[in-house]
Amino acid sequence: MGTKDFAAIIDLAIAKEEEAYDFYTELMKTVGTKETADALQYIAAEEKKHKEFLVNYRDKGYGDEGIKLGTVVDYKIAEHLEAPEPKQGMENKDVYLLAAHREKSAHEFYRSLAAIHSEGQIRNLLLKMAEEELKHKEKMEYFYTNAAFPQTDGG
Repeated sequence: MGTKDFAAIIDLAIAKEEEAYDFYTELMKTVGTKETADALQYIAAEEKKHKEFLVNYRDKGYGDEGIKLGTVVDYKIAEHLEAPEPKQGMENKDVYLLAAHREKSAHEFYRSLAAIHSEGQIRNLLLKMAEEELKHKEKMEYFYTNAAFPQTDGG
């Protein structure tokens, strides 16, 4: 694979991160609680960091440094519940479920890109990005479970 192909892949990933950032900042305008807006602000900031990482990787070549892999718990909530439509005044749990679906799609996007590459730097980068998106999905599904099934005084 040539440098031109690599740059095109990174540019596509950068565009996806920009799209995700815009999606979350727009979704923030529809929520009714500060807690949910804060969660969306957090995930938007993460997408912005990913974009910055990818730009630096493309322009300066960071190699295997930068994003570190971590252990992720995949609750599989987005796989079993349909994504709600974004609308003004959404319940918090629906906002988190919508975000989890978005992160699931981003994870699948990076995994599918990685699958078409042989072992090496590009594939490793794409798998790292997929792992980061899975972390976001995990966080949104965690928020979903807390919003959908709040803790009661009884335990």
